[in-house]
Amino acid sequence: MEEAEETVRARILITGVNGMLGTDLARELAGRYEVTGTDVNGGLYRCDITDREKIAGIIEKVMPDIVIHAAAWADVDGCELDKKKAYAVNSAGTGNVAVACKSAGARMIYVSTDFVFDGRKTSPYREADKTGPLCVYADSKLKGEALTREASEKNAVVRTSWLYGKNGKNFVDTIIAKAKADGKLRVVDDQVGSPTYTVDLAGAIRRLIDKPEAIRGIYHVSNSGSVSWYEYAKAILKISGIKAKVDPISSKELARPAIRPAMSAMDISKFEKITGYKMRGWKAALREYLS
Repeated sequence: MEEAEETVRARILITGVNGMLGTDLARELAGRYEVTGTDVNGGLYRCDITDREKIAGIIEKVMPDIVIHAAAWADVDGCELDKKKAYAVNSAGTGNVAVACKSAGARMIYVSTDFVFDGRKTSPYREADKTGPLCVYADSKLKGEALTREASEKNAVVRTSWLYGKNGKNFVDTIIAKAKADGKLRVVDDQVGSPTYTVDLAGAIRRLIDKPEAIRGIYHVSNSGSVSWYEYAKAILKISGIKAKVDPISSKELARPAIRPAMSAMDISKFEKITGYKMRGWKAALREYLS
C-alpha cells in the first residue's frame, strides 16, 4: 500500500520579522506554512534591505514562494528630517526586495500605508483613488509600491493604517503612559483614520496567502470604522479605566515636521469580498489588545 503523499507547504519569508507586524505575521503563519524571516536587528537572517546583494543572497538561499515585505522605516517625522534614509529604506530597499523576488521566482506582498492619500476626500479611500502623498514617508512608501508592482503583476500591495501591537512602539501605549505620568493630554482632532491591530492585519494577510490567486494588485486592509486621534485617545483611556484630561488641538498647534492627511480611512470592501473574511471594528480590536 502506498504511503499518503505529504502536502508540500509554501515557504514564506518575512522581512522585518522582529518588528511589530512581523512578529504577529510569524505567529499567524507558523504551522500552516514554512516560515522564516530577516530583520536589520537579527532574526534567522540578519539583513538591512538597503544592501541589495545581501537581501538577494538571502532570498536566493531560502527560495521562498512568497515574501511578505513588512520591513520599513515608519517614523513619519524622522523620514521628513532624513529624506535620504527614508528613500533608501522605503523606496530603494523595497526595490531591492522586489528585484530579488523576481529573480528567485517568488511572489511579494508589500505592506504600504494609508498616508499615500492627500486626505481631501470625505468618504473612505478606494484602491483606485488618486494618490497624493503629503510627506516624505508617504512618498517613499508610494515609490515602494510602484517598484513592487513593476517587478511583477503577481505581486500585491496591502495598504494599512494606524498600526498598533504588542511588539513595538505605538499610539495606544504612548497615550496610556502619558496619561499615567501627567494626568492630561493634548491630542489632534483634525485627522481621521482607522486604527488597526497588527494581530488582525496578520490574520488578513494570511487569508490572502491562503488564496494565492488573490495575490495581485492593491488591497486596503484595516480594522473597520474610523475615528479621530482625539476620540481614539479618549476611547483608549475609557477602556483602560484611566482618568485623565484630554484636550483637542489642531495639527497646526502640534506643529510636527511631517504633514499628515486629514482623512485617511480606507474602503476595505474589495479585500472582504475576495477573501470572504470580515475585518472587525477598531474598538473591538482595541478592547482585545487592552485586555
